[in-house]
Amino acid sequence: MAEGKKGFFGRLVEGLQKTRDNIVSGMDSIFSGFSAIDDDFYEEIEETLIMGDLGIQTTMKIVEDLRAQVKEKRIKEPAECKALLMESMKRQMDLGENAYEFEHRRSVVLVIGVNGVGKTTSVGKLAGQLKDQGKKVVLAAADTFRAAAIEQLTEWARRAGVEIIAQQEGSDPAAVVYDAVAAAKARDADVLICDTAGRLHNKKNLMEELRKIDRIITREYPDAYRETLVVLDGTTGQNALSQARQFMEVADVTGIILTKLDGTAKGGIAVAIQSELGIPVKYIGIGEKIDDLQKFDADAFIKALFV
Repeated sequence: MAEGKKGFFGRLVEGLQKTRDNIVSGMDSIFSGFSAIDDDFYEEIEETLIMGDLGIQTTMKIVEDLRAQVKEKRIKEPAECKALLMESMKRQMDLGENAYEFEHRRSVVLVIGVNGVGKTTSVGKLAGQLKDQGKKVVLAAADTFRAAAIEQLTEWARRAGVEIIAQQEGSDPAAVVYDAVAAAKARDADVLICDTAGRLHNKKNLMEELRKIDRIITREYPDAYRETLVVLDGTTGQNALSQARQFMEVADVTGIILTKLDGTAKGGIAVAIQSELGIPVKYIGIGEKIDDLQKFDADAFIKALFV
């Protein structure tokens, strides 16, 4: 396990290379180039963080926190601010104690996200990891409108060695969830993961669909613990943030899966999402393999950024 973690950290470091080039090379020249901590120093830090796609709001919070720390600790040397900055960024990403509560309860996990973000792939990877923990997992192929989504999820179910409940393409997603809930209960499954559609361009339809699914789960499986994860593409930076906001309007979002962090210059979005929305990034994806989706670790993430 430790080796897998190390392997993932190594891949995370590689994946964040472009973000690191954006943020850290700029930071290093600030810490070494300034002889005093003044307004210009803080302005340079602000600019560099915004370039790394942390966004204005998050950047302001981090810099304000940094200013307070510098004052409180009476720091005089710019170089000493690096560790403080890393700590400040970490503080923006508090997962909370019960981030993965669904793993320890009889639960239903809804996964939503627009086409192309890696949603179905993330569902498959999550199912595989839960199965490896000894959990009994059932998948619901409730993204019935996207061509090939059902086939794709069926292949992931086969690979992960879990059961899948599916109907024909174009069928009612809520009906699929109804069947899947019945199957999960009959088979005494630990976790039911529902791959649901995310047609944000037609928010009214999506809202209706999610309400219908929610009613079915509430009625048929009232004692199940509920988790709703939104999958976002890390390469889209601030667009991912606005997508998350829109999904929050239509669903009770409890966490984020941030995919495609390998090779993007916009990795700072992981900090911005948690800081601005108050919703934790629970998983990050950095590749195609089943173990390329991992639980988010703020320490490892910041370390990988500043390595």
